[in-house]
Amino acid sequence: MIFNYYMPTRFLFGPGALGELHKRRLPGKKALIVISSGKSMRSGGYLDRLTEQLGKAGADWVVFDKILPNPILEHVNEGGDLAAREGCDFVVGLGGGSTIDSAKAIAVKAANPTHDFWDFVGGTTGGGQKPEHNPLPVVAITTTAGTGTETDPWAVISKNETKEKLGYGYDKTFPTLSIVDPELMRTVPPALTAYQGFDALFHSTECYLNKIANHISDVLCIDAIRNIGAYLVRAVKDGDDREAREHVALANTEAGFTQSISGCISEHAMEHALSAYSPSLPHGAGLIAISLAYYRTLIDKGATPEKFVNMAKALGYEDASAPEDFLTALRRLQEDCGMDDIRLSGYGIKKEDIPGLVKNSYDNMGHMFDGDPEEITPDDTRKIFEESFK
Repeated sequence: MIFNYYMPTRFLFGPGALGELHKRRLPGKKALIVISSGKSMRSGGYLDRLTEQLGKAGADWVVFDKILPNPILEHVNEGGDLAAREGCDFVVGLGGGSTIDSAKAIAVKAANPTHDFWDFVGGTTGGGQKPEHNPLPVVAITTTAGTGTETDPWAVISKNETKEKLGYGYDKTFPTLSIVDPELMRTVPPALTAYQGFDALFHSTECYLNKIANHISDVLCIDAIRNIGAYLVRAVKDGDDREAREHVALANTEAGFTQSISGCISEHAMEHALSAYSPSLPHGAGLIAISLAYYRTLIDKGATPEKFVNMAKALGYEDASAPEDFLTALRRLQEDCGMDDIRLSGYGIKKEDIPGLVKNSYDNMGHMFDGDPEEITPDDTRKIFEESFK
């Protein structure tokens, strides 16, 4: 019953929430708007809706539109330099997890313009320095339901030349304001809806199993798992199903909260290695690919059997009585979402990469293994990658 929780972010949640932005006190007068390199923010009218809100609030803006699905250091540094050069005093991340993560990192870089962002991260090549100046304030407006990054301080950025994909954050990188408007998620394609939904699911399952989990995180995790189990298939099959979109968005937000109370464990460390090796691999797809082998390993080690039964019931297997029932429920959800045949080989990952993937998992995100309810060894990690490969 012991836990610590810090949440300095104001939340606006619900259909139409973006339209309330101009009524809120913004943290500055000129925004760097960070969006992806794709077309959806413009073609869907989301960028126009945001700039309309900023205009009503009397704020100016500059757009930075280079963010990739797996955001990279080069673009963080470029965006930070642009914000500093243009005199931006806050950053708005409009999009999915990669965009909002980038917005946080850019906010750090913009406030510390003489530094490379990598000076502040850890990992093998990061500098591990403390920023001299607080980051610019961040407004997070999520158009997806997956990462929960609007609820936490973390920014996951890749340095491609060293195959490092690392999370960075501290109290000052929490967004000042976050908007979760399910109406903005209705145009997300089915496959991306599934990838994002499974990311939220595994945030919840990992935080629930973490050794530092507590009563508050458990409550949020189980409700998030329940919402994913009941509504993700509907959202994948019909993006205009408003009730489904709202419940999946809620699960995403709940799962995000848990990452600041509990934390992800080694499944995420392993996936970061996969998408560091193959930036074209969607994060959620990588998690799905290793999930059955990963959770089977924990079950075989006897990890928290009661919690696995609880997760199976939350996913809709109401008669669950054994830990293995969670694997059945998870496999069924993947099949129903059309996510049961993800091929790592299709993203350029080779079997001979597995030793490097194991090393990368421990070198760059090794602290996540510390939360595992039973020890996952390097040999276990190798076997999980091997069993997941196809």
